[in-house]
Amino acid sequence: MHQPSQAAVAATAGGPQPGSRLTGLGAHRPERVVSNEQVAVQAGVEPEWITQRVGVRERRYAKDSETVVSMAAAAGKDALDDAGAAPADVDVVVLATCSMPSPMPNGAARVAALLGCRAVAAFDLNAACSGFSHGLAVADALVRAGTARSVLVIGSERMSDWVTPKDRNTGPIFADGAAAALVQPAPLPHIFPVAWGSDGSQADLIKIDATSRHMEMAGRKVFRWTTSALTGVMQTACERAGLPPEHLKALIPHQANLRILDILQRGINVDQLPVADDVVEAGNTCAASVPLAFHALRQRGVIAAGDPVLLFGFGAGLTYAAQVVHCP
Repeated sequence: MHQPSQAAVAATAGGPQPGSRLTGLGAHRPERVVSNEQVAVQAGVEPEWITQRVGVRERRYAKDSETVVSMAAAAGKDALDDAGAAPADVDVVVLATCSMPSPMPNGAARVAALLGCRAVAAFDLNAACSGFSHGLAVADALVRAGTARSVLVIGSERMSDWVTPKDRNTGPIFADGAAAALVQPAPLPHIFPVAWGSDGSQADLIKIDATSRHMEMAGRKVFRWTTSALTGVMQTACERAGLPPEHLKALIPHQANLRILDILQRGINVDQLPVADDVVEAGNTCAASVPLAFHALRQRGVIAAGDPVLLFGFGAGLTYAAQVVHCP
C-alpha cells in the first residue's frame, strides 16, 4: 500500500484558502487528421453540407494505442510542465469524460499512475460536454476548502468509438482529444463562482443507447435548447465574478458547432469579443472541447496570462456550467 504523498499531507494540514487559480494548461491532439471528404461518404452527405451545417472542416481520430486514459495522461503531463509542477505536487486527479470503454475501474486512477502521482484522490466526472467546467468548479472548491493544494482537471474523450459513421447527426461531428488544467491556491480568487445546472427532463436528447452502444442526438432540439435557454447562464457567470461581459478577453464555449457559437456571442452582447472556434479543426470533443479551445487560443496568442475569459460547457444530461477564470 502506498503511503500518502507529501502533497496530500500538506493539503490536509493547509486549511482554507482565499482563492484558487489555473497555473498550467496542457493538451493532446491525436495525429490522425480526418477530412470532411473522408467522413461525408459514410454519412451520405456532401463535404460542404458538413461545413455549412456545423462548421467542421476536419477532426482528429485517435489511433488504437491512444485511449481515453493515455490521452488524458499526455495532456496532464503537458499541463504540469506548463505550470512548472511535478507529479508529486498533485493530490487530486479529476477526469471529465463520457467515453470510457467500461464503467469500472475509473480512468482517473490509471491516469494518476501513468503520471507518477502516488496515493492521490482520483475520480471520474461525467457531465458530458460540460464535464471540464464542472471539474474546475470541484477543483476550486477543494482548494479553497483546504482539502487539496494541486488538482489536475482533465477532459479526455474518444468519441469516435461511440458514434455511427452513417448517422449524419453524430458521425461527422464528434472526435477525439484531451486537455488539462492544474488548479492551485492563490491569495485572491482567479477561478470565480460557477453558474451551473441541469434539465434531466430532456436527458434523452443526447444519449448513448445501452443496447446499440452508439450515440444518439436530436440535433435540432439540442440547438433550440442551447440557443434559447442558456444565454442567460453566461450573464450569471459574469455577475458572480463581478465582471461586466465587455471586460472579458475571450468567450470559450463548448465547441458544438459554429452556428451555436455565433448565437452565444450575440447573446452576451459583446460584438468584438474573440470567440474560440476550435470546432473547425477539432470537431466536437465533448469534455475535452472547452479546455482544448482554451489551450488553442492561448497558443495562438489571442489571450495572455491574467486575461479574464468565460468558459461555458453544455450538453448531454442536459447539463451546463459556466465560469470566469483568469488565463494562466
